[in-house]
Amino acid sequence: MFGNQRDNVDIGKNLKMIEFLKCELLNSVALLFQTLSKGVKEGQELIIECLANIILVTYSLGRRLGIDYDIIDKKVQDKAKLYILEEHPLESWYQDLSGLNKHIKGYRK
Repeated sequence: MFGNQRDNVDIGKNLKMIEFLKCELLNSVALLFQTLSKGVKEGQELIIECLANIILVTYSLGRRLGIDYDIIDKKVQDKAKLYILEEHPLESWYQDLSGLNKHIKGYRK
């Protein structure tokens, strides 16, 4: 019976963390939008902080949901490749997706 109680505690703890991470993500996105409305030059350091936190929380949320970091990386890379083929404006105008794909490829080696 002790094993079942432990499992329930772990599940409850995981659910609390998932809810916490969802709130963190929402707060970071809200702060990012608020900062962007003031202008990029004024809040560039805060923008970087928000973006880094969004990435960190997203990876952590995926992990709590049972998704490995490598799977997330692979999916991002696959989506970037697809958008490159579809000539998404981020690619056709700025080549951002090729750059991201190259970054992930280099990081995964």
